[in-house]
Amino acid sequence: MGGLHRGHQQLITTAKGFDLIQPNPVLVSIFVNPLQFGKGEDFDFYPRDLSLDCELAQEAGADAVWAPSVDEIFPGGADSHRKLIAPLHLQANLCGLSRIGHFDGVANVMIRLLSLVKPKVLVLGEKDWQQFVILRQLIKDLSLPIQIKGVATVREADGLPHSSRNRYLTKSERQKVLALPQLLTKAARDVSEGEILDLKKIRASIEEKGLKVEYLEIVDPLLLRPVTKTQQISLLAAAVHCGSTRLIDHIFLMKRHPIVAIDGPAGAGKSTITRTLAERLDLVYLDTGAMYRAVTWLIKQQGIKPENHKQISFILKDLKLELRQSIKEGQTVLINGKDVTELIRSPEITASVSKYAAEVPIREALTKQQKEIGINGGIVAEGRDIGTAVFPDAELKVFLTATPNERAKRRAADMANQGFEVPSIKELEAQINERDQLDSNREISPLRKAKDATELITDGMSIEDVTQALIELFRSRIPEEVWPTPRSIN
Repeated sequence: MGGLHRGHQQLITTAKGFDLIQPNPVLVSIFVNPLQFGKGEDFDFYPRDLSLDCELAQEAGADAVWAPSVDEIFPGGADSHRKLIAPLHLQANLCGLSRIGHFDGVANVMIRLLSLVKPKVLVLGEKDWQQFVILRQLIKDLSLPIQIKGVATVREADGLPHSSRNRYLTKSERQKVLALPQLLTKAARDVSEGEILDLKKIRASIEEKGLKVEYLEIVDPLLLRPVTKTQQISLLAAAVHCGSTRLIDHIFLMKRHPIVAIDGPAGAGKSTITRTLAERLDLVYLDTGAMYRAVTWLIKQQGIKPENHKQISFILKDLKLELRQSIKEGQTVLINGKDVTELIRSPEITASVSKYAAEVPIREALTKQQKEIGINGGIVAEGRDIGTAVFPDAELKVFLTATPNERAKRRAADMANQGFEVPSIKELEAQINERDQLDSNREISPLRKAKDATELITDGMSIEDVTQALIELFRSRIPEEVWPTPRSIN
């Protein structure tokens, strides 16, 4: 809506670098929308300096600025057009309670702008998180072919989030309002250290600084509904009045870093995709399949039968299993100091691993180790029970699959690349069907799609296609402010 600042410039910079291979023009729209101002709000006094806005937009890399009039956006007047209602469940709390009709106004002008511009990508700031979630849901509901890219809140040197309304603050008011981001930051730190928040106490601390609290809520970041206790990721949001100026701010409360759980049947390409996703999002790759293969190799080397639980438990008691990551060499698997990376990929191990993985002592030992690895989060793990047994509280669960025929073709290509003799596709397909049957019907942690998992059928999709689909799913649940995209990745 104009009044551009460094936060807006970051949106432009992000848009400019979104596609480095085939850069697209970046358009900045500036429009002070009358529909989103309520009675008594500052529409007439809202900051307007188009000349300065254009300078700042150009400086950040915008190719064009479009500043239409109200008549251009709403010919015949705003009331002469069909009115959209923003998703009611998403505007029932926070700003939606006091600013009745505000988000409907935002929804109407945004859909109007998007229908005129038809962009491929829409870049929005996460500063107004409620607005961000509402627009994302609206675009999904209307099936608009637009990818949404969020940009984390940009703050000034003193911690205050950039806002066009900051210029309303006097010097003394600005000092007062700094208490808000400071107290929110402290609250997030307290939660990460295991403390339970007292909203009444935080509210009192804010008001002691001379600020009037409109709301202070802990909500689910996706549903925007109040929660009685902090989840793995919760949103602490606030709106305050300092003098005549209304300001909003928020912070995400995290008990640990995000976890992505990718399950699916054998041969679905989970290892390759999970490794790629981990690299793209700077997450730690937990290859549980390699862990089970390594243990299977060790037990077979000892000549122990899978049903001999006593001997298996004795071997696993002092097991030292390591997964080492290297950009140059990829993943190295060591078991008791021996590099078994290539050995565990043999057809013999592939044919045996499902049977061994179903045995109780093996399952319990490796599940315990995997949970310990993921206690602080920041990982992406793949397997067959990651979302159901190992990390049931993962922020994103995906069931990655493909038809048996497609998986057989991939398995044949993989075996050929490793120098193994390749059976017929029909034989490989039969083996895959048999393994699916075993994995799905075993008593301990059978192959199941978690109830809250997203199924992704990858037939006909390239590794890049699947990776991009997973990144979009990740971003639909994990804000940039919670887990920033590495600078080298868009």
